[in-house]
Amino acid sequence: MLYLLDSNIFIEAKNRYYGMDFCPAFWDFLDRQIELQTIISTKNVFDELSSWDDELSDWIKDREDSGFFLPIDDKETQEEFIKISNYVVSSGYTSDAVSTFLDVADPWIIAKAKTLEAILICHEKSSPQAKKIKIPNVCDYFGVKYESTFEMLRNLNAKFILP
Repeated sequence: MLYLLDSNIFIEAKNRYYGMDFCPAFWDFLDRQIELQTIISTKNVFDELSSWDDELSDWIKDREDSGFFLPIDDKETQEEFIKISNYVVSSGYTSDAVSTFLDVADPWIIAKAKTLEAILICHEKSSPQAKKIKIPNVCDYFGVKYESTFEMLRNLNAKFILP
């Protein structure tokens, strides 16, 4: 199975559960999965995360040429992005919600996950009544599978064991 990671997976990991200072095993695990090509992300996730000046940005930049961050300019991804854009514009969300959603990596990672039949890994939960456009709501509409970081780690048999 192929997993596509959202920006927030890295941000939350660094800031909460898997801080680089106390859980380097998580980051080593990601590196191993990158080598095995079981996890991917997109170039615009790279762009979002590499613009900061912190340890996560450094980690991201060190993997720029690893093949982990896939381009989004291929025809299939572009076509799916157009479908997603049309859907969110016509779904009754406010223009601010649509603009906010379309200005970040979210619609692109959904489009890329759809084209690759990858499972999208994100922290958001489905909320059909939400005013903000949620990744899982759009995934549900387009038949894109999604899971949490913890489900992915279990499915990939991650083990963070002290020596």
